[in-house]
Amino acid sequence: MIIENTTGAEGSIGVGRVARATPDGYTLSIGHWGTHVVSGAVLTLPYHVLDDFEPIAVLAAGPQLVVGKNALPANNMRELVGWLKANPDRALAAIAGSGSHIAWAFVQNLTGTRAQFVPYRGAGPALQDIVAGHVDVMCTQALSALPLVRDGKIKAFAVTSKARLSIARDIPTAEEAGIPGLEISYWHGLWAPKSTPRNVIAKLNAAVVDALANPTVQKRLRDLAQEIPTNEQQTPAGLAALHRAEIEKWWPIIKETGIKTN
Repeated sequence: MIIENTTGAEGSIGVGRVARATPDGYTLSIGHWGTHVVSGAVLTLPYHVLDDFEPIAVLAAGPQLVVGKNALPANNMRELVGWLKANPDRALAAIAGSGSHIAWAFVQNLTGTRAQFVPYRGAGPALQDIVAGHVDVMCTQALSALPLVRDGKIKAFAVTSKARLSIARDIPTAEEAGIPGLEISYWHGLWAPKSTPRNVIAKLNAAVVDALANPTVQKRLRDLAQEIPTNEQQTPAGLAALHRAEIEKWWPIIKETGIKTN
């Protein structure tokens, strides 16, 4: 097996290569919410993110954390929303890519709040500015923020998943924190080119299921703040259903807010 990291254009260069590849099961795409949902709404692509691939299985899902600088007067999500409402357009929300941009726009839609967006070239610089107090809040993947939360350098208000993270049981879900519906997951999946034979898809799926049942793999994923997919999601039909549902949920939100990628 050769693993090739093909970067550029929000992952669409690599995904496009798989869309054009021979459908024999030897060229696959490990993609995610950004490459197979968001890109379809913000880019003009030479392929369709849903229709031009054969789903194999969901691999893992990484929720985001709602975090803020320590100097904020809020200590929980309800207090944060109250502070944001009391200071419309004054709060500075760090934006590190389209994922965090969409996530904070979704927070605003659900809570009726407004903040000024401050773009960054990645989560690292954005989080450092939250530590320094230059910006106020951010949505970012849990793995990026948890070390700073544990060191007491930033505050964590909620995790955007149905259940608490196994490695951060003290951080409430957004619903527990008073914001029902705030669920955002940077999930990953495995796809083959369209028209890959069913028996090939079945063989690849069996390999995924076997790997995800391995306790060592499960521990490694959890250590990376990744959730293990359900048995249903570890099927081609499960990935297809999740993929379609996420497109139906996020495309209208992305297009309504006018989010563009750089």
